[in-house]
Amino acid sequence: MTAQVSPDFLEHQGGRLRAQHGAGPATFEQARLAKAVGEFDTYIRANADRIPNYGERHRAGETISSSFVESTVNQVISKRMVKKQQMRWTPRGAHLLLQIRTRVLNDELATDFHRWYPGFAHTADRQALAA
Repeated sequence: MTAQVSPDFLEHQGGRLRAQHGAGPATFEQARLAKAVGEFDTYIRANADRIPNYGERHRAGETISSSFVESTVNQVISKRMVKKQQMRWTPRGAHLLLQIRTRVLNDELATDFHRWYPGFAHTADRQALAA
C-alpha cells in the first residue's frame, strides 16, 4: 500500500503560485518556497512506491505507528545509561548489545557463530529455549 500522488499535483500547485505571484518568485521567501516545493516534488516522485498509504493501512486494521515501541526502547536505554544506575551501560556497550539483539531477532546470529565456530550447533526451536 503506497501513497497515490497525482503526477501533476505539484505542477498544478506551482502554476497556482505563479499565477498569484507573477511569472517568477518576486521575493526571497517565494524563491525559498519554490525551491522547497521543487525538492519535495523530486522526493515524492522518487519515493512514491515506498511511501505507505496510512489511510489504507488504518482501514485494514494494520499498525501505522511504531512510536509506542520506540518510546519503550528509549525509556529502557535511558534508564540504563544514567550515572546513578548501579549496572549502567556505556554508550559502546549499549550499541553492541543492540547490534547483537538485532541479529538475534533477524535470525542472523547463528550464521555468525557458524563462521566463528564451525562446530557450533544451532537449536532452532525457540519454544524449547524459552521454557
